[in-house]
Amino acid sequence: MIYLGADHGGFALKEQLKTWLTDWQLEFTDLGATVLDPADDYPDFALAVAQAVAVAPAEHRGILACRSAAGVVIAANKVKSIRAVAPLTAQAAQHSREHNDANVIGLSGDWLDETTTKTIVQTWLQTSFSGEARHQRRLDKITQFEQHV
Repeated sequence: MIYLGADHGGFALKEQLKTWLTDWQLEFTDLGATVLDPADDYPDFALAVAQAVAVAPAEHRGILACRSAAGVVIAANKVKSIRAVAPLTAQAAQHSREHNDANVIGLSGDWLDETTTKTIVQTWLQTSFSGEARHQRRLDKITQFEQHV
C-alpha cells in the first residue's frame, strides 16, 4: 500500500500523484489534505502517513509533498521505523532505496518539475533495498537506537 499526504504547498502535486499511481495500477490511500486549505499544517499529514507506513514498514510506502519537502520529511522521521528522504533526482531516489531502504519519500511542490517528479517517483517505487550486509548493518544500528529511546 502507498499512503499519500500533502499540505497546501504540495496539494496540487499530490493530486497529480494520484493520477500517475492510478495509471500505473498501484494501490494507494490518500490521507489528506482532501481540500486545498492555505492554513493547514504539514505535520498533520506527514505524521498520518508515517504512522500508516510504520504499521508494516517493509511493505508499505509513503509519499509526501509540501513546498520544500523538508518539513514533511522532518516530521515523518519522528515516527519509529520510518526512513524518510527528500531526493531531488532519480539517482538520489534509487540510492535511498538501495542503500537506506527508505520507506517514505518527500517531494517538493515548488522545486521539482512534473517530468523530474514523475521519474523520481517511478524510480523510487521500482527500486528495492539491496540487502547488502553493510547497508543492513547500518539500518540495524538505527533500529537498535529506536528501541532504546
